[in-house]
Amino acid sequence: MADSLPHGSWPSPITPESVSQSSPRVDGARLVGAEVWWGESVPTEAGRVAVKRRLADGAVETVLPAPANARSAVHEYGGGAWTASDDGELFYVEKADQRVYALRPGRSARALTPADDAVRHGGLRFEHGMLLAVRETHGDGRVPARAIVRIATDDSGAVEVLADGSDFLAQPALSPDGGRLAWVAWNHPDMPWDATILRVADLSTGEVVDVAQGRDRAPLQPVWLADDELLYADDPDGRWNLFRHPLAGTAQPVAPADADTGGALWVLGTRWFGAADDGRIVAVRTNGGDEIVEIAPSGVRPVDVPVVAGAAIDDVRGARALVSGADAGGRSGLWLVDLDSGATELVTGGAGSWGEEWMPAARALSTDGPHGPVHAFAYAPTNPDVAPAAGERPPYVVLVHGGPTSHVGPAPSAKTAFFTSRGIGVLDVNYGGSTGYGRAYRDRLKGQWGVVDVDDVAAAASALADAGLADAERLAIAGGSAGGWTVLAAVTNTDVFSAGISRYGVGDARALADDTHDFEARYLDGLIGPLPEAEAMYIERSPLSRPERFRIPLLILQGTEDRVVPPSQAEAIRDALAAHGVPHAYVLYEGEGHGFRRAETVVDSLRRELGFLGAVFGFDTPGVPPLELD
Repeated sequence: MADSLPHGSWPSPITPESVSQSSPRVDGARLVGAEVWWGESVPTEAGRVAVKRRLADGAVETVLPAPANARSAVHEYGGGAWTASDDGELFYVEKADQRVYALRPGRSARALTPADDAVRHGGLRFEHGMLLAVRETHGDGRVPARAIVRIATDDSGAVEVLADGSDFLAQPALSPDGGRLAWVAWNHPDMPWDATILRVADLSTGEVVDVAQGRDRAPLQPVWLADDELLYADDPDGRWNLFRHPLAGTAQPVAPADADTGGALWVLGTRWFGAADDGRIVAVRTNGGDEIVEIAPSGVRPVDVPVVAGAAIDDVRGARALVSGADAGGRSGLWLVDLDSGATELVTGGAGSWGEEWMPAARALSTDGPHGPVHAFAYAPTNPDVAPAAGERPPYVVLVHGGPTSHVGPAPSAKTAFFTSRGIGVLDVNYGGSTGYGRAYRDRLKGQWGVVDVDDVAAAASALADAGLADAERLAIAGGSAGGWTVLAAVTNTDVFSAGISRYGVGDARALADDTHDFEARYLDGLIGPLPEAEAMYIERSPLSRPERFRIPLLILQGTEDRVVPPSQAEAIRDALAAHGVPHAYVLYEGEGHGFRRAETVVDSLRRELGFLGAVFGFDTPGVPPLELD
């Protein structure tokens, strides 16, 4: 018979150490002949990205060994930091110097681009014998010069500009005959989910044609079906769907659905679909959760791969496709799909160090908020060895994703299970502004950051408590980056929450506009308003503008190397809490940037978060001492 214990104090095999080592994140994948190559984060090696391969005989080797680190810094968030040729040569961006290198397995790396501290590379693609990249060159101005370049692979050091003329460029694609280049471009103040332009250049004449664009359209990810026909995602009707576009004709929709094949282009390597040699298309469709489908002339059918969140179609070659993401049990992995036979094979990941009985099931919730419906996923306390104390409602942590233009799917993370296995529920909220529900839901946050997001998370948390599923007196809110902003705004503008955890969160919107990097330099124009006209609104919305409203205990976590939200913001929050006598703890992690990658940081931050909740909500945390608050 299961023991009866107070929520929060349940014993669990899911330790901070096991969370830090659970299902490494897949960072791109490619089919290289009979081999499968993929990038993989290694938390125990300071979070570096290694590149591995599975040989035809099933053996796994590391192609990019330590200390090399395939990480791009383009747009600060990077992406597309590696690719490979069909004959097995790796091309990667080294994090330390942002140069592009070539590496044959078992040999030494050789630099392909010159040393230049002002230059970064990302979005690598190797297509039809040509290595393409997005190059970012920093100078005296605030906006770096960006271009799509061809990088010679013959040790000549030659780098040729193929396209430029926009503030931002991404997703280069070369036609099969090598004669045309397609890419996505956009300019300040737009973000790539607001308005983009799909362009095609004739590389022999230099002529550039705008293929798809519009004020409320964001075409994404051009893929060539033939030398004169493109496949891409676009959202003229409010949902990202696929379109075929013969360059001499007009675009035609491909199997439109009330779901999104596309998303927020935060990182350059993201891909939502791919085309097989025979014209079949493998695509992600997102409507809350993710589904993988095959689109053929005969119709649309689901692909039997267990990915429900964070899905990407990393590569499609012949009748084989590589799909990455997380399954309903929260296990991240990479799957190889045979489109002819329907067989699906797990390549890497997809496993944890604990049994499935410890993983909570996602419960999709929708509730009415002040601005319309609010979507969320709830994870109830789950522990096969413990029953809750009679009559006790569980405490909950309400998670606020970053972005804010981002999305969470119905897949519990290892961190979620860390809490639910201890008797602490988790509510993951896709507040207005999130992707995955169409443009109208995404646009709800325009001009309303600090209002709609706060109202929506408060409405979702209150609905959970009103339904008797959570203890209304023990609701914590936690989030990082833009999610940290919502945490701070929620604890100063509502009385729903009793504790807050902010990871590298924004406390002063005006300071963020001054300090942040170019990719997001005009993001706040859409989220709050353009400066200087909207300066009063920046002040009004910022939690630090009214420090006297900080009333509940807060845990502040920050990295020293964060260039998106610098430590000065976290320190200002700490000082405000101290000045007003609010219980708090501030932890600064040396060497961490915007998002924690090192295993030791993940372990320590989890311990502190659990100890903080135990101290504030009054339950024992076996193995973790209560966090001492200043």
